[in-house]
Amino acid sequence: MRILDDYRALSGQEKAAILLLSLGEEVASKLFALMSDDEIKELSQTMAGLGTVNASIIERLVIEFADQISATGALAGTFDSAERFLGKVLDKKRASDILDEIRGPMGRTMWDKLANVNESILSNYLKNEYPQTVAVVLSKIKADHAARVLATMPDAFAMEVVMRMLRMESVGKEVLEDVERVLRTEFMANIAKQNRRDTHEMMADIFNALDRTTEARFTTALEERNRDSAERIRALMFKFEDLSRLDPGGVQTLLRAVDKSKLALALKGANEALRDLFFSNMSERAGKLLKEEIEALGPVRARDVIEAQGAMISTAKDLAARDEIVLSKGGTGGDDDLIY
Repeated sequence: MRILDDYRALSGQEKAAILLLSLGEEVASKLFALMSDDEIKELSQTMAGLGTVNASIIERLVIEFADQISATGALAGTFDSAERFLGKVLDKKRASDILDEIRGPMGRTMWDKLANVNESILSNYLKNEYPQTVAVVLSKIKADHAARVLATMPDAFAMEVVMRMLRMESVGKEVLEDVERVLRTEFMANIAKQNRRDTHEMMADIFNALDRTTEARFTTALEERNRDSAERIRALMFKFEDLSRLDPGGVQTLLRAVDKSKLALALKGANEALRDLFFSNMSERAGKLLKEEIEALGPVRARDVIEAQGAMISTAKDLAARDEIVLSKGGTGGDDDLIY
């Protein structure tokens, strides 16, 4: 077996492999998660060919590594650097949740958060605060948002705030940080709790992803246990027929994004009104070709139509999530029925 005992002969790749091995599997796996597949492959191959590494080699390598780290000078830890790091080691949603928690009282992000709070909710909270505190908050958010908040306050209180803002000079750092701390720990924390996703909406999305037979089975069972919840979920579920509520621009956007191989099959099971909506937003030639393709399909299984429609719904939801279209939510049949 190969024995490594000459430190000077080590390549950079071998040094990296030895260092990872010396850190142990748990730490090394976390570092691997930050690397590309090619980097992992190269390091793994180097590890496999190391053989026995002399203890003095490991000691010298660790000392060199520590010396190089200390020679880099001071480190700058910022929110942006933390965001980049979390983005590499965690999935997008988890990283976003953590970043929302650690943003803390940094002025820029706190005021950005307030900009997304409905003016009535913000006004309802601020009217219980001292006018001077309200004046500080309104001076830090955008003018149009501040105007809407001010307009929803009682007249006497609003005028008191206006007078404080007129007399207000530069706000001290400590005062500003204290206001931000209160907003973060009391107001924004309560807003986050109130904005937790409705469980019925969550279940509606899950039911939407089920095949028609399984969906019907679960819905029937739920109706027996809790009819009100079943009805709420049914109302929240997005059906293929709900695509009829798209505006012409939304239909055209969906047509550009949808899998063309499934369009005819999906519309095969659609009502005439929905078909006409799609045809009317296509060129005459494209509409004619699509009609011929639908007719040429002949009898098709309901389950195949449902699958194609599900794919269109999924595409529509992706577009809606990117704010490219607006979806509005409003029958069941056997999966083996034929649709003519």
